[in-house]
Amino acid sequence: MKRLGLRTRLTLIYSGLFFVAGSLLLVVSYLLTARALEQKFAAKVQVLGVAPGTSLATSSDTLFKTMSQEVERKAADVLSELLRSSLAIMALFGVVALVIGYLVADRALRPLERVTETAQRLSESTLHERIALKGPQDEVKRLADTFDGMLDRLHRAFDSQRRFIANASHELRTPLTINRTVLEVSLEEPKASEDLKALARALLGTNARHERLIEGLLLMAQSEQELTVRKPVDLEQIVRIVLEQVELEPRRRGVTVHHELAHVVVEGDPLFLERCVFNLVENAIKYNVRDGEVWVRVFPDGAVEVENTGPLVPAYEVDDLFEPFRRQHDRVRSDRGAGLGLSIVRAIVNAHEGTVTAVSRPEGGLITTVRLPTLDLTTALKSPQPG
Repeated sequence: MKRLGLRTRLTLIYSGLFFVAGSLLLVVSYLLTARALEQKFAAKVQVLGVAPGTSLATSSDTLFKTMSQEVERKAADVLSELLRSSLAIMALFGVVALVIGYLVADRALRPLERVTETAQRLSESTLHERIALKGPQDEVKRLADTFDGMLDRLHRAFDSQRRFIANASHELRTPLTINRTVLEVSLEEPKASEDLKALARALLGTNARHERLIEGLLLMAQSEQELTVRKPVDLEQIVRIVLEQVELEPRRRGVTVHHELAHVVVEGDPLFLERCVFNLVENAIKYNVRDGEVWVRVFPDGAVEVENTGPLVPAYEVDDLFEPFRRQHDRVRSDRGAGLGLSIVRAIVNAHEGTVTAVSRPEGGLITTVRLPTLDLTTALKSPQPG
């Protein structure tokens, strides 16, 4: 059951308190009026010459009985009219109290709405904005100031992360690039012995794995941040570019790649989306069997599905494949990758507000599906397509 909003609850509380107070006032007024009429009636009886404790039934004076009954009837009419009028007035003022309560609650919660709107509007690129609420130092003002302080800390943390990624990208890649250059030069040296060349080739392989690992870590760190580039992207075009890039790999491994592509436009970073699809296809080819198959499909609803044959993957291990440094063949110590492919895919998809799922095929292999929000074609045509 959905709970009522804070504004509605406050309005009901104000109105409820009004009705409780009004009901108590009505009861007290009714009792006081009844008591006053009773006292007036007793005084009237004394004026007529009858003691207050004398019963009307035993009175011998018929005129006195008639007048006493008339006074009693009028007193009852007055009380009945008082009750009806009080109930009508309380109902009318109850409606007024309901409206006033809503307006008061709305005014009291307006600063909170400002805090909420700011929180919803903020993203990594707009962390410089602040609520800067003016007014007395009440609870809402303290909440807004606390939120502004949290934004200051977040802004500093994101700036520090950006600087770290930029510095790490340079500091980690530079020595590996130098090592690769030195090793490649040594391989071209005519006087180098075969042992030295074999060692250089082995070191080149190790260096290449380290370069891929560092590139994957940096790419995952960048893709987990908010997108700075958003433009209409044709998923069909992205998949065709990726298939051209990996064209030689399937032939070398004896894997056949099939594709069924539909035209669909999404919004995002073309380079990140290309890397996302590349990782999916590369994983499907890499973790396959000889003479295996890969199916790449793009659906009109913004889904990209990559299905591949391969070793049987237990269902309980599928979700772990999206964790960093988890490989499909960890149990056999596979060294065919750094274990970041699907982690990068998930980070990119999350940055594009999409979803990624994977299921194990009963006959072996995986079916990985990425779903991205689509763009209306009339909106997409207004912006240039990526070249």
